[in-house]
Amino acid sequence: MSFIETKPDSDFSIHNIPFGIISTPHNAAPRVATRIGDFAVDLSVLAQAGLLSSVVADAQGVFSQPTLNLFMTLGKPVWSATRKHLQKLLSASEATLRDNKDLLERAVFPINTVKTHIPANIGDYTDFYASKEHATNVGIMFRGKENALMPNWTHLPVGYHGRASSVVISGTELKRPQGQRVVVKGEAPQFGPSLRMDCELEMAFLVGTGNNLGEPITIDNAKDHMFGVVLMNDWSARDIQAWEYVPLGPFLGKNFGTTVSAWVVTMDALEPFLVNGPVQDPKPMAYLAESTASAYDINLEVKLKPAESSKYSVISRSNLKYMYWSFAQQLTHHTVGGCNMRSGDLCGSGTISGPTEDSFGSLLELSWSGAKDIQLEDGITRKFLKDNDEMILAGWCEKDGVRVGFGECHGKILPARV
Repeated sequence: MSFIETKPDSDFSIHNIPFGIISTPHNAAPRVATRIGDFAVDLSVLAQAGLLSSVVADAQGVFSQPTLNLFMTLGKPVWSATRKHLQKLLSASEATLRDNKDLLERAVFPINTVKTHIPANIGDYTDFYASKEHATNVGIMFRGKENALMPNWTHLPVGYHGRASSVVISGTELKRPQGQRVVVKGEAPQFGPSLRMDCELEMAFLVGTGNNLGEPITIDNAKDHMFGVVLMNDWSARDIQAWEYVPLGPFLGKNFGTTVSAWVVTMDALEPFLVNGPVQDPKPMAYLAESTASAYDINLEVKLKPAESSKYSVISRSNLKYMYWSFAQQLTHHTVGGCNMRSGDLCGSGTISGPTEDSFGSLLELSWSGAKDIQLEDGITRKFLKDNDEMILAGWCEKDGVRVGFGECHGKILPARV
């Protein structure tokens, strides 16, 4: 237990200890923090007081940074030691911080008084397509049941390179994108705002330590290169995407905005929730073959608030354990050709859909490409997102009385720029 009060259903108990970036009304400079319960703990202040020097050399310099990148370059032994040390400092039985009222006043802030910032300087962003259920659903819609999955899909984690500059923090409002789209099938494309705005329920990992060019990361040590995981909404303009994606993949249909949650939950915190993933058939090639559990039992939820209502409706409940290709397999495949990853690189899972309709991770699937209405509170329906609609993604793990969560990933779609 911590001396800082945490509710039983809090995502941020002492078992979590995530890392993020905050600023406060009296100090606008972004710096590194952790979160426990409904409070943010400023690690730059703890470092200045000398409480973190035993685990991080130049702790004050590292935790005064406006991103987590420098901390992430220090490697897994340092990340793990820092998290354990913070758990000790925040525990109810440890007096060092608990009994220092002056330090508590300077370091601990109610969460509603801080501003969160993008946790890393994201140099590169890759989005995978790792859910078999999602890939199958989309394939059926566009190619038919017999050709739902492309021949390569069960042999490798399919992915594409996204746009890192438009990855934004939870709470950022995004304008509806404009572009070319076919409004009437068979007719010429028209230019205008997307008419089929969608969300995508994803999770993503941040690369902690990279690899040298030409030296791949192996499946056995991939987890040691991953710093932690965030919720991610990879917003999608389905009509723009459908017209542009052949032959090189998504472009304007994706690059207008991708939202991530504020607090990076470490791989150490997620370790107790490892489970076996789906059976992979055919068996992966040797460089992708895993010998231990590599999926994570993370409950996921999607909520939508239509512009004309004050109520959120839960429209999907899924789980990361459904993902066919694991994070470790994604990272390994990404580098097998010699690609060098760097600290802060972001790798998205792709839409995470489950086996039932209520676990589909996109409006495209939930409405079956607009053929069905998605029922919301007060009799309101949606097929795709309208202007000023809001979305919240949530995720949490729970086992043996221990809960570790991610908070919320919130976004709002504003009208297109006139």
